[in-house]
Amino acid sequence: MNIKTFIKNLIAASNAFDTEKYLTIYLPDAVLDDSSVGRIFEGHKGIQQYFDCYFIGYNTHTEQAELKIIDEANAHLAVQFTGDFSEGKIEGTFDFKFKEGKIAFVRADLIHL
Repeated sequence: MNIKTFIKNLIAASNAFDTEKYLTIYLPDAVLDDSSVGRIFEGHKGIQQYFDCYFIGYNTHTEQAELKIIDEANAHLAVQFTGDFSEGKIEGTFDFKFKEGKIAFVRADLIHL
């Protein structure tokens, strides 16, 4: 698995608001833990709720700031978000755990500027 290409494809699907493609990047039982919203989203259904609310709902676009590949199963991604939310621009991080070429777990955190 090429993590750089994987992350590029994840961001492209997110920025295109392509829910179907976005969900195929996650394992069916993946977990997304976003401490900044205080919720854990489980499986495709939960992750779709997260994507619909916080990405599509706020017209959020993501730009990669820095990618640190820890090993073949883990990566840390720093990003900048722009969208229709009160701050207009915020930074965030994602800590990924990959399995079988997909996301098995991700911890997200937004950092307000």
